[in-house]
Amino acid sequence: MTALRGALLALLLGVAAGAQAAAPGSAAPDFALAGPGGAVKLADYRGKFVYLDFWASWCAPCKHSFPWMGALQKRYGGAGLQVVAINVDTSRDDAERFLAQTPAGFTVAYDPAGAIAKKYAIKGMPSSVLIDPSGQVLLVHAGFNDDAALQIEQHIRHALNKETP
Repeated sequence: MTALRGALLALLLGVAAGAQAAAPGSAAPDFALAGPGGAVKLADYRGKFVYLDFWASWCAPCKHSFPWMGALQKRYGGAGLQVVAINVDTSRDDAERFLAQTPAGFTVAYDPAGAIAKKYAIKGMPSSVLIDPSGQVLLVHAGFNDDAALQIEQHIRHALNKETP
């Protein structure tokens, strides 16, 4: 399992180096992925802010970010925020075991081939991208801890207050 984690991270780092990263001010790459309830498409969230999170079952910080993202969805969903978490495990079973232990209170999608992670030039787990209602990237962040959570939430509050009456 550790070898698989290392191989996946090396793959992500390798593809990220050749991809153009989603950067603040750029258009967020579109995607359509499978989710537990059907297709998950970025285009379906046009008009909302999207907190896009890339995660893996083996990612220790992801276990801490999931409850926080669930709280974000509850707190800001009514103001126009949608949390979408994209799993990059090659095995959906690994993702499902993680979700059984750490439930998601938000939308989940699966990217087992890493195609969307490559489009976003993801370099580590977790990584997140805040996207505005027009599809422009506002913020890109790698990693997760309490300080990052506070900073990211501050960006989200600022963006929502700027856009909502």
